[in-house]
Amino acid sequence: MSTPHDHILKSYDAELARLTGEIVRMGEIAVAQLEAAIDVLVRRDSKAAQRVIDNDDAIDALEHEVSQDVVRLLALRQPMARDLREILAALRIAAAIERIGDYAANVAKRSMTLNTMAPVAAVRGLPGLAALAGQLVREVLAAYRDRDADRARAAWSRDAELDAMYTGLFRELLTYMMEDPRNITPCTHLLFMAKNIERIGDHATNIAENVWYVVHGEEIAGVRQKGDLTTIPQLPDLPR
Repeated sequence: MSTPHDHILKSYDAELARLTGEIVRMGEIAVAQLEAAIDVLVRRDSKAAQRVIDNDDAIDALEHEVSQDVVRLLALRQPMARDLREILAALRIAAAIERIGDYAANVAKRSMTLNTMAPVAAVRGLPGLAALAGQLVREVLAAYRDRDADRARAAWSRDAELDAMYTGLFRELLTYMMEDPRNITPCTHLLFMAKNIERIGDHATNIAENVWYVVHGEEIAGVRQKGDLTTIPQLPDLPR
């Protein structure tokens, strides 16, 4: 026979599962935004780029819903130990996903500016970088959904791969700029777009670290290897 305590636990588990589902859905939208931003960049479609920018509101709205759910769970359940880690991680992961959506929107915004200039061959380097960033985000989302700390750590370790690809693209863009001064302005925009995508990878590692903390109650041991060897200054999180 079930007891009132059993009912409370089941209710809490259901609320937590719903919260996880909201965050995973939010993350899937953010990755789709990144893919759409790269698509409109390649196709030089400013009208579609504006739709990508406008769609960022959906991610912002979901983050707001998650924040409200977290506040309600904290107030009603007063969780302790792992339950508290689950709820706090949800808040942090939602914030990281919101930033990923912002970076995708920034890529779309700069693509609209690029469309006013002559096409440059250097654009072709961004799809591969974005594909890897999107893959890392999907990996950490799956790890979060399944509470799979090992999968999260594996994705965390792969950020160096993204950094190395970014470094290669950075050097390629500099070469284009040195070869022809007419490339300086468009390639500068591409540099910022590439940095936005690299930052998406950093937020994926933040999500991975939160998954590890939820499962083990401690930080990931060791120092994450960085493959970013460029000298461009670290860009701050841009205002919403």
